Amino acid sequence: MTKTTILLADDHQIVRQGLKSLLERNDDMQVVGEASDGRTAVKLARETSPDVVIMDIGMPHLNGIEATRQVLASEGSHTRVVALSMHSDRRFIGEMLKAGAKGYLLKDGAFEELAGAVRSVMAGKVYLSPRITDVVVDDYLRHSAAASAPADTTDGNGANSRRASVYGKLTAREREVLQLMAEGRSTKEIAMDLKVSVKTVETHRRQIMEKLDIHSVAELTKYAIREGLTTLEA
Repeated sequence: MTKTTILLADDHQIVRQGLKSLLERNDDMQVVGEASDGRTAVKLARETSPDVVIMDIGMPHLNGIEATRQVLASEGSHTRVVALSMHSDRRFIGEMLKAGAKGYLLKDGAFEELAGAVRSVMAGKVYLSPRITDVVVDDYLRHSAAASAPADTTDGNGANSRRASVYGKLTAREREVLQLMAEGRSTKEIAMDLKVSVKTVETHRRQIMEKLDIHSVAELTKYAIREGLTTLEA
């Protein structure tokens, strides 16, 4: 029997252990790797070329949305990504699906649904937790109106405007830099992580601040937390 190979990406070891135990009860599934952060998930996906990656959204170093983009951008990749998250917010669902995920599960229902979700995406289908289907349909119906709505709508403090603009205003690399800054990494550490020069990181930081009109690391950190780019707690 040909087994579906699976990579687990979640920053909580106990969650990974539970998912692995559940999945490997199925004779047609095999867990071939585990990652505790997004950057490791990308590396292992390239090394093991799994059929499916179960991808948490809130992970350190590189969040699941950016990790999904990078995994699926690899040349010749046949991997399907199933998002696993505590978030039912339309922003996270929409960005994961735009990044290329073929499934989206809520963590509180994952153990009952996961094997079925894996089989669905392997059959070429999209799998969504029943509880978020209405969110996706509603978002689709509102898409045209939202696209033509003014970009600068705020709650008085600019919060809504910023929420709407994170993926529109920042490049993928700028989002990576922002997450690492919010996690307390120094410019030199970020440069080493991303394998670029310190000057390049400084340029990204300046562009991030200009685009978001935020001029302190503390405010950038709050922004990154609000946007779900980091697992740090406010």
